[in-house]
Amino acid sequence: MSLRVVLVGYGRMGKEIESLCDAYDCEIVERLDIHNNLDGQGINSDLLPNVDVAIDFSTPAATIQNLPRLATAGIDVVIGTTGWNDYEARMKNVVTDAGIGVVVAANFSLGVNIFQGIVGKAAGWLANQQEFKSWIHETHHEAKQDAPSGTALALEDRMRQAGYEKSISVSSTRVGSVPGTHTVGFDAPFETITLTHTARDRATFARGALEAARWVHGKRGWFTMRDVLEIS
Repeated sequence: MSLRVVLVGYGRMGKEIESLCDAYDCEIVERLDIHNNLDGQGINSDLLPNVDVAIDFSTPAATIQNLPRLATAGIDVVIGTTGWNDYEARMKNVVTDAGIGVVVAANFSLGVNIFQGIVGKAAGWLANQQEFKSWIHETHHEAKQDAPSGTALALEDRMRQAGYEKSISVSSTRVGSVPGTHTVGFDAPFETITLTHTARDRATFARGALEAARWVHGKRGWFTMRDVLEIS
């Protein structure tokens, strides 16, 4: 049986997901955007019957309104929107109380999630090498609202988890139509190490979101793409 999906946010990512849904045996049953979901009013059990999973690529303000309503309707959720970290603890409580499954990721690319693991390893190895200083730089299309990107912040967090306590310079560029490039660098007086991930097409994010939607349906709890991909 096809997975019945509602798209919350019907911009470029929503349309990219829709274009790939047949390959993942998913059926788009509704598309919610500002015209039919102002303040989350388009989300309830009567308006969305028999929906299995919502995929949310909307805005930070919309996500914190959408998620409680989706939880009340018993709909599992995949969230690719970033910039709402301050509300995460509250949203986790909502998900736990409702007993739904949620996958949250700053980036759904398989390569980026592996890249984060590589960066964590490197940061751990260099944590005690005082001569090496680090930076993170990310570049995205000019329409991206948050800066630094959620992925850049996730990379910084992974470095901290690995024991890297020195300062990390994080910077951003917004230009043109760049899908996303993230570089992590470690610089010493006589040498430099750089690690870079480059997304060539938004399809990589859409494919990851659809994989996550199929994986999370029927589960309970708060998950990341590391859970979906079984990456430690």
